Amino acid sequence: MLNVLSILIGLISLIIVIPSQIPLLGWGNWLALPLVVTGIVVGALSSTNAGRNFCLVIFAIAVIRLSLGGGII
Repeated sequence: MLNVLSILIGLISLIIVIPSQIPLLGWGNWLALPLVVTGIVVGALSSTNAGRNFCLVIFAIAVIRLSLGGGII
């Protein structure tokens, strides 16, 4: 059950992260990061790793985008 919850949290954060890849919308990644971290924690508490790994990939995408934009853009 926690794995499904982690995947759902990851999908919601993915909906926020995808449009945030557009220039000048990078602030959306800052909104998505706490949600993704919550998904990682919930996924770590589950018995399987799929939800946690999905959230880790989304986290990596958001962090790389933030680092390319200098953390702001």
